[in-house]
Amino acid sequence: MRTITSSGGKVETVTVRRTESSDAHAINSLISPATVALFGRVNVINLLEKANLAVTLSNAKNEVLAHAAFSDHPIGDIVDQACWEPFLHDNYSPLNTLFLHLFVAQPIFSIGSAKEIPMKSLKDPGPQCSAFVCHRHNYCPRLHVRRARVEDHDDLTHIFAEQTKALTGFYGPYFLAELIEAQDDENHAAVCENEGTAVGFISVSGDINLKLLNECFELGPFNGLYKPSPEDLTETAPEPEGERTTGDTNTISPQGSTGEVQYEMNLTQKDPLTLEPRVSVTPNAFCIQLFEKVTSITFMNPILFLPQDRDFCIISVPKLAPEFPLLQSFLRVVPHHTSSLPQELYIFHRSGLLKWIITLDMKMESSVISHLSFSVSVFQDGTPLQAFVAQVQNQLVGIVIIRNEEDIDYIRANYNIENFIYFSHHRYEEHGQLCHFALNPIFQHYAKHFLKEVLRLAHKSCLYYPIYPSYHNQKNSCAHYLTSVLNCMVPVRPRRQIVYPLEELGINAPSKQITKDQVPYALNHINRKLTMEPKVTINARIVVVGASDTGLAFLEVLAFCPHLRFNNMTLISTHGFPGYYTNEKMRFLSTSHGSSDRDHAQMSLRSWINVVTGKMVGIDRAAKHVLMSGGRKVLYDHLILCTGQQYQVPCPTGVDGSHLPPKSQLPAQPRRRYTGPVPSNLFTLNDHHDCVTAYQWLLNNFVELKGNAIVYGNTIDVYTCVETLLCLDVQGYRIHLVHLPTTEGSSCSASSCFSNPTVEKAMKKALEKSGVHVHHNCLLAQMNDGQNPEPITSLSFTSDSQPLRLECSVFMNLSSKGVDYDAFKTINDACLVYDGRLVIDTTFHTNDSTIRAAGPLTKFARRYHADQWSHSSFNSREVGQELAAALLPFFDPTLEPAVNSPADLDRLIPIYTQAKIQGGRLPGGYSYLHATKPEQRPSAGREILTGRIETGNYFHLHLNQYDLVETITCLSLKPFPVSNYLCLYGKHELLLNRLCSRYDEGLVHDLYSYFREKWCLAIYHDRFADFEQEMHQIMESTKVQDHNDVSISELVQRMVDEKLDIIEEPNVFLKKVFETSGGLASLKTSTLNYLRYNRYHLTMYAQPGLL
Repeated sequence: MRTITSSGGKVETVTVRRTESSDAHAINSLISPATVALFGRVNVINLLEKANLAVTLSNAKNEVLAHAAFSDHPIGDIVDQACWEPFLHDNYSPLNTLFLHLFVAQPIFSIGSAKEIPMKSLKDPGPQCSAFVCHRHNYCPRLHVRRARVEDHDDLTHIFAEQTKALTGFYGPYFLAELIEAQDDENHAAVCENEGTAVGFISVSGDINLKLLNECFELGPFNGLYKPSPEDLTETAPEPEGERTTGDTNTISPQGSTGEVQYEMNLTQKDPLTLEPRVSVTPNAFCIQLFEKVTSITFMNPILFLPQDRDFCIISVPKLAPEFPLLQSFLRVVPHHTSSLPQELYIFHRSGLLKWIITLDMKMESSVISHLSFSVSVFQDGTPLQAFVAQVQNQLVGIVIIRNEEDIDYIRANYNIENFIYFSHHRYEEHGQLCHFALNPIFQHYAKHFLKEVLRLAHKSCLYYPIYPSYHNQKNSCAHYLTSVLNCMVPVRPRRQIVYPLEELGINAPSKQITKDQVPYALNHINRKLTMEPKVTINARIVVVGASDTGLAFLEVLAFCPHLRFNNMTLISTHGFPGYYTNEKMRFLSTSHGSSDRDHAQMSLRSWINVVTGKMVGIDRAAKHVLMSGGRKVLYDHLILCTGQQYQVPCPTGVDGSHLPPKSQLPAQPRRRYTGPVPSNLFTLNDHHDCVTAYQWLLNNFVELKGNAIVYGNTIDVYTCVETLLCLDVQGYRIHLVHLPTTEGSSCSASSCFSNPTVEKAMKKALEKSGVHVHHNCLLAQMNDGQNPEPITSLSFTSDSQPLRLECSVFMNLSSKGVDYDAFKTINDACLVYDGRLVIDTTFHTNDSTIRAAGPLTKFARRYHADQWSHSSFNSREVGQELAAALLPFFDPTLEPAVNSPADLDRLIPIYTQAKIQGGRLPGGYSYLHATKPEQRPSAGREILTGRIETGNYFHLHLNQYDLVETITCLSLKPFPVSNYLCLYGKHELLLNRLCSRYDEGLVHDLYSYFREKWCLAIYHDRFADFEQEMHQIMESTKVQDHNDVSISELVQRMVDEKLDIIEEPNVFLKKVFETSGGLASLKTSTLNYLRYNRYHLTMYAQPGLL
């Protein structure tokens, strides 16, 4: 917060912030004729799009008092933006210079605002104009840096005032004096002073435990922080990218929050070094022990030359500490996965202070590219390349290769780049694709500046970098992931696409450039604005256990926060990151349509998280680590448990089928855990890995042989499994579908998994037609008649009639879901409250404040009296997104921290609104979709139904009492656009072209055809929800002048409360009032704007001027 004074003496408290696009109107209103005379005619939106830095002064009411926009090139066409350096004769470079392109202010505050950017004239910069300059030292005083003396103690005591108590308790009352007096060849201390007063302090030491650092951090690219041996000087330097592994992208820390706090470097040498051969024993680094009020690397300039023989400066920072300005120039060193240090290590090389230049070198371009391994494939499509090199003292330290982005229309249509740019203000030739980026690690803190210069020299405004999935070899993609540059860019979310009926649309279909089927890829982006926009670095260790829909949705929200950089996100999963299906015949399980293989490829979460393959077998809450099955320990600061529930290996009851007791004496379904060896032909299917394993085994050992397949269970998965077996050409008579008995209160019964009697009837007929044997109310009694079950050759079941014994070649188990035993044992041994499932509160907390949980693993505490509700009742992705929203305020400075809710409010459990979805391929070749509102009992309303199971076009909608779509059930012999139909959920029937009245009039015969018509395509658009919200805002803001300027919603409420007497029909009255109030005109304008802005997707709609 700052204060400025108006010309009339009024003092105003102002906030200096980055300019937002919503400020454009206020900035336009401040432009005067004098402004136009000085800066020319300015398109404010275009300027905000292209400016590298735009700042606004606003008061407490968020009124814009002043605005300034800066770019990295001079204003106008006086000189080409790539060639301005010779234009200024003084020592100005792109590294330290910005140009003012606009300054406006309210007249009474113009002088006070202008003082924020004082300038002076340059002498004869050129014949066409005058230039003015504001030097940094005119605004920020130059500080004198010198060695610390004992006499500085009193001045420094005030600097350390806030930390004196903690430091005194740890080091003693005279720690500063002792630190200053201890200076020698290994230890140095310096102060910076302003006008003779010490205002900053730093202490460095050359006594470092390099063995410990090399054990805990990846220091190979820096020669282990040792002086290179003479033999090493002749070897090739390590590749900059070699310090990372795929999926671990947290390399640099360019920006952070301010934090004037000192940190101790507890890395003093204690243990003797054991070095590998041919490695010098001479240390090449010194560490920062203590500092205060040091906010810039410029202060480090004299410090770096105190230890004359050391090249690297290092500092360790607690993982939970916010990043401070000094670290903006340091490089974060990647820790080894075995590291147990609770600190991050940052490193800086003294050469990082050297001046460097970036050029487009046409002579070097072809020679440099020819040495890159991917050069041939890059040139295959004929797109020209541009190569830019960074040089320091005539040495090449970095290279960037870009090309024109030829597919920008596809990118705009398939990715949310308009979250970061106004597309219409960027010419097609201003979009480029990043093909290669390499930069010496010691200059990584200049990575954003490197990209900024590339944009300027290439006359580009945007760069894009695609990451293709590992299973695809894209010819025009980079040879390897450019992990070192990803932290400078922002990940761009993919957009949900409309599935178009292209044949019906004909010439009205969108361009093939938009609808073409391309290999999916994840997109990363940077533009001129982002080159000077910092990210908040978060080093807290966030560990997610379980690659479920809930866990992946949680990680997705965190990874796609554009202004946050999470360096330590880890996913623990039994089989690693979810795989992709190379063959549709591998899909034994149903789907929740949460994330498809294409979605995973377009998000590339593995670029932002570390994946640990293994099983959690222990949690040490005191030491804060998760113990893995292989003995590895994964440390955490925040632990998220999302393991869900899995199908468990069935435990036979052991009843001898030859001596069965009467029905009334049959044992109940056991809850015992199977502890014996799992037979090789018993497959319990829970995830992609299990399905692929089963698929391969079936091809090799079952499909072309004889024998029976036993499918055991009651859920929808048994039907999708049977259909997959039929698709593998297994004859129906070889398949036995065995249903378990239905227990009281259980939802896992053969009939309840569909919630629709018509679908159940269709499945019964399809199974009969396929020749599949179906057995009801059967409980597994024995494997191989109680003998050794390896391999299974027969299964015995007890039933409510005769005992059942089946020959078995493969046993597909989908019988009952529960919490994995290892997960349960881990939770129980960690003393987390477990009551059938892991107990949480409404904010996802367990009884440990650092451990949260979500998904089917959990249940709400009994104090909520809501045992009928749990996370398993809701959409798993929505639960994961809400979990992320609950955690983000702890890290995101733009979010208000969560305040303690009233005690009464904590007694209410959250109710989520998104649909609970099931789908898959069912016997008979049916495609199935069921989306319904999470609820315990059906709501009142009406049904809309078309088609029959015999014709394979069954479509059923349930509308609630408010005519909102609450349930969608589709059963079709033809594939249908699932993503389109899911958009119908929650929509009013009037929005669906007056569906109810048309249905009642007999005009709707086939809902599949009805929802394929052109009128409804706008509803499927991914931005339709934003359009609906805009409509609601128009309704809320429209005032009715004849009724005391109340809003339309308030007027409706008065009518409901019978506080308003009207003669006409309510609908007629409201329509007339809305038209006369001007709301209808606003609504029409907004509708046309929506269609016009999304024209490239919605080409089938006529617009004004097209007819």
